Amino acid sequence: MLKIIRASICSAVILASGVGFAQQIEVDARIPVYKKVSGISGNASSIGSDTMNNLMALWLESFRKYYPNVKIQIEGKGSSTAPPALIEGTAQFGPMSRPMKATEVDKFEKQFGYPPTMLRTSLDALAVFVNKDNPMKGLTLAQVDAIFSKTRRGEYKENVSTWGQVGLMGDWENAGMSLYGRNSASGTYGFFKEHALFKGDYKDEVKEQPGSASVVQGVGEDRYGIGYSGIGYKTSGVRVVPLALEAGEPFREGTQENVLDGSYPLGRFLSLYINKAPGKTLDPLVREFAKFIFSIEGQEIVIKDGYMPVPYDVVKEELEKLQ
Repeated sequence: MLKIIRASICSAVILASGVGFAQQIEVDARIPVYKKVSGISGNASSIGSDTMNNLMALWLESFRKYYPNVKIQIEGKGSSTAPPALIEGTAQFGPMSRPMKATEVDKFEKQFGYPPTMLRTSLDALAVFVNKDNPMKGLTLAQVDAIFSKTRRGEYKENVSTWGQVGLMGDWENAGMSLYGRNSASGTYGFFKEHALFKGDYKDEVKEQPGSASVVQGVGEDRYGIGYSGIGYKTSGVRVVPLALEAGEPFREGTQENVLDGSYPLGRFLSLYINKAPGKTLDPLVREFAKFIFSIEGQEIVIKDGYMPVPYDVVKEELEKLQ
């Protein structure tokens, strides 16, 4: 899925703290250091992804060290809230954990006469979580689909509702699964539906949660729970299940390397949408906040929040969009 962005990433090595397995995250030394400019102040609003809520808050916290007179209000109720906010002008930033749908882009273009600008800020491994006591070694996407979907478009041999059906023994064998997921306003809900459920329908038994943290908390408190969210929300109460695209393939963890080379089947970009009219100068506050995200400091914040930085080639492309 993300093979198009594979690149050599070098320089400073940082150990990811928010991820459920040891991995070394590298920030490319070619990514620029942020340089403060004069005259940046004012108010703005960010409306969109819950997955990116903490990330936006951390970026803003560091950005305000340069510009203390800047105020950005952040609301994260789901990616589907970003496009209408940008169209209505109630937000200058629209964080989304999935790409805009064609219908959303069409509505934006109808309003402004040009498409929204998508900035790929970071990489995420959409994770399947189980309780920390769960010994599950790995799942195929077809098994994940059979667990969460009633339509089973992954063509697994049977509906999966107990842990014994995916190989667990002992007191796990006959234990029923408790399913946790996001609500339909969430980009994570849509991404998981498209890529893990093969565009099928969720089971009615999935307990829909208002945010990613609620999903992880539910699984952490439920011995037989299983749920999905961005990997940055991992806690000590849960484990991340390695995944395989097909039966017979090795199970892959959601490391940076596996996301970049496409071997982890649920890798994705976390994006920030903005309204940039072609040929016109971007609002200085919007421009500088975006430039900060694509600085060394901004990408180190990505790691701090448990996600993965984008390669230099992506940073270069995104910075060119701001000119």
